[in-house]
Amino acid sequence: MRVATAEQALSILQDHDNIWCQSMAATPYFLLQALAKVALQKRHLTLLQLHTEHSELLCDPALAGHLRQRCFFVGSSTRQAIQNGQADYVPIFLSEIPKLFRRGEQALDVALIQVSPPDKHGYCSLGISVEATRAALQVAKRVIAWVNPQMPRTHGDSFIHLSRFDRYVEHSAPIPLHLPAELDATTRQIGQHVASLIGDGDCLQMGIGAIPDATLACLGDRQHLGIHTEMFSDGVLPLLAKGVITNQNKRKHRGKIVTTFAMGSQALYDFVDDNPEVVFLDVEYTNDTAVIRQNPQVVAINSALQVDLSGQVCADSLGTKIYSGVGGQMDFVRGASLSEGGRAIIALPATAAGGRVSRISSLLAPGAGVVTTRAHVNYIVTEYGIAQLRGKSMAERAKALIAIAAPAFQESLCQQAWQDWGITV
Repeated sequence: MRVATAEQALSILQDHDNIWCQSMAATPYFLLQALAKVALQKRHLTLLQLHTEHSELLCDPALAGHLRQRCFFVGSSTRQAIQNGQADYVPIFLSEIPKLFRRGEQALDVALIQVSPPDKHGYCSLGISVEATRAALQVAKRVIAWVNPQMPRTHGDSFIHLSRFDRYVEHSAPIPLHLPAELDATTRQIGQHVASLIGDGDCLQMGIGAIPDATLACLGDRQHLGIHTEMFSDGVLPLLAKGVITNQNKRKHRGKIVTTFAMGSQALYDFVDDNPEVVFLDVEYTNDTAVIRQNPQVVAINSALQVDLSGQVCADSLGTKIYSGVGGQMDFVRGASLSEGGRAIIALPATAAGGRVSRISSLLAPGAGVVTTRAHVNYIVTEYGIAQLRGKSMAERAKALIAIAAPAFQESLCQQAWQDWGITV
């Protein structure tokens, strides 16, 4: 099973193989570097993935006919290839991807993974990213692993025995870091507005980036917050150190941080390493609405690219150009809304393109994808305030959203509300 090089590990690939690649900061990029070479000797390989790190070389036009990427989420390394038609995007809820594998709807031949070294019992850990990889490992015919001593050893659904590997290679290399974003005046203001909607005992779901970090920075005086999320980053660390996050108000996994992957600094990776307080679970479970709703006071904090005056939320595309993906937004929007005392929040800057474009628009751009429907939306937050839309009429929604749009666009939005919707604001 053990081989000396990544190329030797990948030698068991066969023409027409469907290959799952562990994703996020646990991307087995050492194997992908070799795959870019090995694939040239193969025909019609398909690489299935979420967001991958250090994988830009797989977009080389020379790989056409040899390897094609099939993305359930789109990141910086695959965005241009998707938009140019050199790769494929599959819109799907994050919670549904494992079902594709387990139900046999998506054929899967090989899984490429990155794991920690085995313990004395022979068990390795998937480390900081379990997501759909747990399901892939259950159905893949062959497993190729990169054993990396720098991968944190995490608890939960992350364990896999060495005997499951058909080939593995040992190599020490850094885990990709995502350092906290700089907070500007806009993100700080958004964070303050979002934080005003969060109370003691709430159970949080949040993503990565400036707005989640700005929100978390405002929660130092709260008590007994919990975390049940698909991912988390460095913003939770100060709150854990202060005793603000205790997870004691949760009904599911009380006392534990529940996640399916983590991305951040080395300090974050050191925190989750062999820490039983944090459990990395299968995304079919973490993002299951029936599971999420069992915790009281779930607050889901998500982002958007554009919101129209009826409350439709576009989060995956710029018009017809796919930018990211459906992800887990709707999983948590619905789960939070069904939770006892729960709230779903969409937070975004009021403008884009240096203030030249309003993200709140009368109509979504042609071809824009609706990720959160107008019937599911609850709170919309910008730096200019909070719009509570649930239970509101179309006219009431338009008025509330225009009030939190950038002032420079409010007059034109009032005019467009009448032209497009027949609404007087």
